[in-house]
Amino acid sequence: MSEHTAFGSGRRIESHISLALILTVVLQSAAALLWAGAAAERINELERRTANQDAVSERLARLEEQMDQARASLNRIEERLSR
Repeated sequence: MSEHTAFGSGRRIESHISLALILTVVLQSAAALLWAGAAAERINELERRTANQDAVSERLARLEEQMDQARASLNRIEERLSR
């Protein structure tokens, strides 16, 4: 097998890949996998927080309704006292 392969009109492509190129591709792939793993963990953490906030939101809505009812009761009491 020759070191160079003819390509088109006089162009030549080297037929072997250097160790530096292989190492670069491996390191970039590893970095991409690490980044993807970290991104997945951040997404999982946000999903856990969102799940916890659903329960808190429901409790807050109930408390707001109870406060509205307490205000209405207080207004009725104040009206009776002012008569």
